[in-house]
Amino acid sequence: MRDDLAEEVHGDLEEKFYSMMQNKSLFRAKLSYWYQVFQYMRPFAIRKSKSYHSNHYAMFESYFKIGWRNLSRQKMYSSIKIGGFAAGIAACLLIALFVKTELGYDLHYANGDRIYRIIRTNNWRGETSKGVHFPAPFADALKGDFPELEKVGRYTAVEFFGAGANEFRRAEQIESIHEEGFLFMDQGLLEILELPFVAGSPQHALAEPNTIVITQRKADKYFRGEDPVGKLVILNNDETRQYKVSGVIKDWPVTSHLQCDFLITLSGREFYQGEQNNWRNANYPVYVLLRPGTDVSSLEQKLSLVVNKYFVPGIVKAGSVDNDEMTWTKSMQFKLQPVKEIYLNLDDIGDDLSHGDVRYITLFGAIATFILFIACINFINLSTAKSANRAREVGLRKVVGSLRISLIKQFLTESLLFSLFSFVLGMVIAWLLLPYFSTLVAKSIDFPWKEWWLLPAFTAGTVCIGIVAGLYPAFYLSSFKPALVLKGMVSRGSKSSSLRSALVIFQFTISIVLIVGTLIIQRQMNYVLNKKVGYDKDQVVVLQGAHTLGARITTLKSELLRLPEVKQVTISGYLPVEGTKRNGNGFFKEGGKGVDAPVGGQRWSVDHDYIKTLGLKIIKGRDFSIDIHSDSQAMIINRSMAKALNLEDPVGKKITNGYWTWPVIGVIEDFHFESMKQRIGPLSLMIERSPNSVAVKVNTQDIPGAIRAISKVWKEFSPNQPIRYSFLDESYARMYDDVERMGSIFRNFALLAILVACLGLFALSAFMVEQRNKEISIRLVLGASMNSIFRLLTSNFLKLVCLSLVIAVPLSIYLMQEWLKEFAYKIEITWDVFLLTGFMAVGIALLTISYQSIRAALMKPADCLRSE
Repeated sequence: MRDDLAEEVHGDLEEKFYSMMQNKSLFRAKLSYWYQVFQYMRPFAIRKSKSYHSNHYAMFESYFKIGWRNLSRQKMYSSIKIGGFAAGIAACLLIALFVKTELGYDLHYANGDRIYRIIRTNNWRGETSKGVHFPAPFADALKGDFPELEKVGRYTAVEFFGAGANEFRRAEQIESIHEEGFLFMDQGLLEILELPFVAGSPQHALAEPNTIVITQRKADKYFRGEDPVGKLVILNNDETRQYKVSGVIKDWPVTSHLQCDFLITLSGREFYQGEQNNWRNANYPVYVLLRPGTDVSSLEQKLSLVVNKYFVPGIVKAGSVDNDEMTWTKSMQFKLQPVKEIYLNLDDIGDDLSHGDVRYITLFGAIATFILFIACINFINLSTAKSANRAREVGLRKVVGSLRISLIKQFLTESLLFSLFSFVLGMVIAWLLLPYFSTLVAKSIDFPWKEWWLLPAFTAGTVCIGIVAGLYPAFYLSSFKPALVLKGMVSRGSKSSSLRSALVIFQFTISIVLIVGTLIIQRQMNYVLNKKVGYDKDQVVVLQGAHTLGARITTLKSELLRLPEVKQVTISGYLPVEGTKRNGNGFFKEGGKGVDAPVGGQRWSVDHDYIKTLGLKIIKGRDFSIDIHSDSQAMIINRSMAKALNLEDPVGKKITNGYWTWPVIGVIEDFHFESMKQRIGPLSLMIERSPNSVAVKVNTQDIPGAIRAISKVWKEFSPNQPIRYSFLDESYARMYDDVERMGSIFRNFALLAILVACLGLFALSAFMVEQRNKEISIRLVLGASMNSIFRLLTSNFLKLVCLSLVIAVPLSIYLMQEWLKEFAYKIEITWDVFLLTGFMAVGIALLTISYQSIRAALMKPADCLRSE
């Protein structure tokens, strides 16, 4: 009927066309003809289109209904599917947020593509050193000689100058409060970084002497409801120098490599006489803003001109120059490091800043990928494990004419439905666990609810993961042959046994590697916390901020020694834990300067009771004596210093750093004054004032009572400054927070990987039981025992777990040996770690598959063999 109608329409139009040809041009006639065709066919096209879309809508609606029914009918399997999938998605999402945060540092600067930090490299005696610290006049020299530089700026974080931590108060207040996060910065760097100002002028905030810029959170703390600009503040109770607040900036983004709350001007500041013209002492990192279009490589080559123009004449003018120092200076070259690369520190440059570790980013990314892959494997195994339940459905659909492509669409739709539920649940889990995860990785991470990319990423992730996880089950289930299915002969699983076994081996290999990593990290942590460090760190209370007492600090020491709870007291800012003062020097034995290579070591300023208070062991010579006045010009060195200087009998010998010379009166046994990631280096002690902290050795088990007594004495000397104290052993343990954090991360992800892998093993055991239920029934009829059935069903799985162990052992040994390379002092990887891991893996596997195996052994053979 439609063909007749078409012929009628075509004939009618053709007749109209010839009539129009007589009155119109050929072109206009053709246009009119096709327009009439469109008008005639439009109702039929619309009707067909509506029918097409209606059919497709109904088809997809049917797919979702069937998927929802299967999901709700098999509640246990659906819960395992969605729960395992959601756990993998949550872990992947948390790690993705961490990686995004780590890779997102210093991307907030408006001119970030033109901001660089200057790196210097020196080649001396075959060794290359890199650094970011330059002499005070270096920045001004760059401004005048290089027109490619639009702006040049510098800062310093040297604690000796007053950076780091200080006692802070408003000028009209009495009580000081301890604050951290002080930097000295010049106006140039303030302009380069374009810090957003809340109050004050960014053009002149640090241009004048004795000015300070504070962050908004500190302004709210000290000047709530007031305008801080123009107010005066005092540091360390030094009323002879007051600072004027010249501006308030927004709080630094958490993704900034520089983090501080107080910026003190460098204008008019000289930390020691002649510093601003001194080309030998390097304390200032220097940043530059390049002019648009500047060739970075060419500029790096030109920067080498400052060596002969400024550095060489500068050190010659300072005097006492030897050949080694001149050779080292002339080898200096410069590199421009983009600001966005500073945080990850790929060039391993020592700059005293907190850095991310690209190895951890790679490791976490790999863990996230593996866990998500394990979750997808579980989804596949659980889908195919219940294939017998869907076999008759597939057979009947094919008998009534359903195409394989329709079945594939059906199963992919179900997979997308599971993926949607899993993603929603996974996001909720990730959101709930984010505070714990942020604490675990020591990062401030926010869930990106308001980010524009969240919904597109959620949609894309749901679709991609749903399709990837559902492809294999869809093609597998849709491949059943109706004749075999309707006869009850579904045995397709055997053809995919190799793939399934490989997937389970992969799952348990990853799990075993994570278990081994957790055990080794925990052992290393116990080793560093319990190893003898060469000094007595127990029951030592460290009083901080004591430098504000000035000359009264010696009286404080005397009063503390009067307390019955106190055994020893020492005054020194140099302690064998991170966060205290350090002073690196190059040392020579007497007469060796200009002949021998300098020995790099530490020169610590201590008092006469330092060795006794910390329990250091003297192996040669004697301790400092307050009765021998010449000891104020003497030195005690450690065993490593004596060995490095090749001094067999150091006592009575003299050593020098090129400026001063000291006689050696004693040698102490080596002790760990840095973390165990570093070997014990050369160290020297000398009598000199360093009042930053006071270490008090307590001789009682009543620590709270001792603290109350010490606090009472402190309050007598500094009533307007609250006491701040810490325990030396706790400070020592904090040096290994990163190790503890890594152990916690491995432990949590190992548990998650094991959980998800066990779900996969459970799925595989369920699948194998369904495939072999007739065989098991026949065995039971012939008299097989429950134990024999249990062994039959578990032996293959245990073989897979053992094979996983064989693969995981060398892999985990390699990975953990690479991690242990960070430590100069470390444990040995012993066989018992793998024995324990093997028992754990086998035990977990047996517990997982026992349910299905026992269930199969207890089933009634008649129920299974009825169709036969």
